[in-house]
Amino acid sequence: MHAEDLPATAAPAPEPGRRTLDWGAALALQAAVSAGLGVATTAIWAVTGGGSFWPMWVWLGLALPLAVQFGVRRAMLSPAGRQRGLAVHAALFAVLTTLLLLLWLMSGMGSFWPIWPLTAFSIALLVHAWVVTQMLPPERERELADRVDVLTRTRRGALDVQAAELRRIERDLHDGAQARLVALSMQLGRAEERLADQPEVADLVRRARGEASAAIAELRDLARGIAPPVLADRGLAAAVEALARRSPMPVTVVATIDRRPPPVLETAAYFVVAEALTNVAKHGAGARARVAMALDDERLVVEVTDDGPGGADPGGGGLGGLRGRVAALDGTLTVTSPTGAGTTIRAELPCGP
Repeated sequence: MHAEDLPATAAPAPEPGRRTLDWGAALALQAAVSAGLGVATTAIWAVTGGGSFWPMWVWLGLALPLAVQFGVRRAMLSPAGRQRGLAVHAALFAVLTTLLLLLWLMSGMGSFWPIWPLTAFSIALLVHAWVVTQMLPPERERELADRVDVLTRTRRGALDVQAAELRRIERDLHDGAQARLVALSMQLGRAEERLADQPEVADLVRRARGEASAAIAELRDLARGIAPPVLADRGLAAAVEALARRSPMPVTVVATIDRRPPPVLETAAYFVVAEALTNVAKHGAGARARVAMALDDERLVVEVTDDGPGGADPGGGGLGGLRGRVAALDGTLTVTSPTGAGTTIRAELPCGP
């Protein structure tokens, strides 16, 4: 799988410069073709001697899909939600009503049999309209939609603030407490050298230096669990490449990222890769891994694939935590791990407005 293939699971935005066919133009083309077929059929009827005007059935068959397409397309211009559904229903009702009346007229009239299907269609449309207007008025629907939009934007803002604060804490740990502990460890080392003639005191200093080294290691692990400095300084691609270089197995990184996504997305994507590579190192039995990342106007896609034994548990602790982190950003995380066929972890994170 290539990085340019990653966003294939969702409808991509039209590429710059790609021509798209407007639905009005498509409808006009269909109407022209239908009219041509109708005229040709009428000409055949005239040439063959006339008689009963059977081409009217051809005209009706050609006009029906045009009427359905026009009515539905017009209805789809209504505001999204229940109102649009009602508009589509009304458009189909109008087309079916016209069709039944034409069939009655073209079949010689007689008993007005369309009354029964028209009554049923009318009742269904009235019930639909009552549900839309009474159970959830349009004003309430718009209010709820606006509320959801506000909550989505405020949650994203809160997550951005949280990501920025975590990066500040990581920087403070790296440049503050960790740097001081490194300096302390160096001073203890020099003190230990000067106390060579006092073994007991030197041993105490040596143990103190060991504790300082352990504290430095814990701080490094803590800071790495927040976000590595390279992620904030150089971006996601550089951070993942550094992660791949530190991995005990061969890792190939393919990135199609031409700009910096929001920090909260970078952090989530980084930890998806980090957890996936950790799982490969633990359970892959010498497997190779490939990391592919792609960013477009709508989403950031990260996919980690290995050729290991497969059989990963999608509900495991590490993967479950990643799924929660991704879901908090309205993203999705999928794990495909058939036994004996490797594992693929794919995260899709929306980055649109």
